[in-house]
Amino acid sequence: MSASTFISEQPLLKNKNAVIYGAAGSIGSAVARAFAREGAKVFLVGRTREKVGAVAKEICAAGGAAEAGQVDALDERAVEEHATGMLKKAGSIDVSFNAIGLVPQQGIQGIPITELAVDAFCLPITTYGRAHFLTARAAARRMVQQQSGVILMHTPEPAHLGAPLVGGMGPAWAALESLCRSLSAECGTHGVRAVCLRTTGIPETETINVVFGLHAKAHGISRQQFQSLMEAGTHRRRSTTLQELADAAVLVASDRGAAMTGTVVNLTGGIVD
Repeated sequence: MSASTFISEQPLLKNKNAVIYGAAGSIGSAVARAFAREGAKVFLVGRTREKVGAVAKEICAAGGAAEAGQVDALDERAVEEHATGMLKKAGSIDVSFNAIGLVPQQGIQGIPITELAVDAFCLPITTYGRAHFLTARAAARRMVQQQSGVILMHTPEPAHLGAPLVGGMGPAWAALESLCRSLSAECGTHGVRAVCLRTTGIPETETINVVFGLHAKAHGISRQQFQSLMEAGTHRRRSTTLQELADAAVLVASDRGAAMTGTVVNLTGGIVD
């Protein structure tokens, strides 16, 4: 048997339709590009049409298929209307990935929990909880009808670890992982999978650049020293990269990830077992 027998050139997401919320951000755009490279048609949405449109143009220029739209993930009506429109246009919603970054981290992280204002503590819990519930529910309603689909979310390691000075972000991330398990338990028999991708903080993103700066200031060290401290806790002595997250998202969203649901894909490099 020739070696070519074992080589497949079939894109992992061929004929899949994927919606990505927060598609203009570092994580959303990286996953969008990866999905498009693997054959998916990506429907990119965010609060600013111009920013999302720029990502869509880049993907199309590279030979991919992408459309841009303006949706506030906190707006129930807007989320539902976009999902209905996407379903009519594409015929299916095969993958939904929420990569929103709605909460500014100043005043949220880098502050002792005993000194944190109640509104600052609750803001990420209510904001991320609402946005992920709305987008996941919109996808799940339609995926249950078509008897297939994958809902993806992303969290960093404080969702599982007891990390200091993260305020309400840790509880917010833990809630998302719990939401994934609940979605899987209720929708799994209808062919719908729900998976959370857990990484370290990703220094390539502007959000983590800000967050590491806040924590560094609180600890009285430089931003680079704080990053090195965080990376020292991993087995690889380095952070998860955007490419690694995007590659994992492709695998989990594809049919090759069919056995993965109701769980967390651990991309933390050993910092969480």
